Amino acid sequence: MNVNILSPYLSLLLVLTIDSLPKCLCQKHYQFVTCGSVLKLVNTNYNVRLHSHDVKYGSGSGQQSVTGTETQEDINSYWAVRGKTDKVCVRGEPVECGAVIRLQHMQTKKNLHSHHFSSPLSGNQEVSAFGDKNGEGDTGDNWTVVCSGDHWDRAQDVRLKHVDTEMWLSVSGHTYGRPINGQMEIVGSSYPDRASYWKTQEGVYVKPNEKFDVSPKSDVYDDSHDEL
Repeated sequence: MNVNILSPYLSLLLVLTIDSLPKCLCQKHYQFVTCGSVLKLVNTNYNVRLHSHDVKYGSGSGQQSVTGTETQEDINSYWAVRGKTDKVCVRGEPVECGAVIRLQHMQTKKNLHSHHFSSPLSGNQEVSAFGDKNGEGDTGDNWTVVCSGDHWDRAQDVRLKHVDTEMWLSVSGHTYGRPINGQMEIVGSSYPDRASYWKTQEGVYVKPNEKFDVSPKSDVYDDSHDEL
């Protein structure tokens, strides 16, 4: 089933299933991030997972907040990899370095977004979750995958650069109080420092089509986990 049309209940079932799978099935044998995959992203400098929830900012845009959480098991940290706003990516296609993608929050169906609002704690650029439940937003949802090599390798630290504003997805180091106590501020930063590196962790990685299988003689992708 196409991840774009999963009901909220099926989405919840999917992410609960991911968390219940043995780690060896979810985290090994998948070399590349592929379109349609559902994953968590960890900031390698602060060790927090990119996270969102139905809590709106009290300032700035007033849109749904995006934070970093240390909690590994939280289902609100799953994001689906989609094509950019005006281009659908091919399900199972390995994401190329330099490709423009969207990250859709699995629970609320909103997209990782940024724009010219100040972030609430540090005064950097605000990062929010935006769009309707069908994943329709605008060009502020587009992010460029900055990595070395041909494709986004799961073992590689990558950066995400916001297309419209040319800011880098980062962690400011500031921590929120209530109602999201202990979670960290996610921002768009003008400079790509150590706080702008991200790495994939838990997730379901869709098997690529044969023509995109860059390692056809290996077991990099496992047929039994093409669950989307």
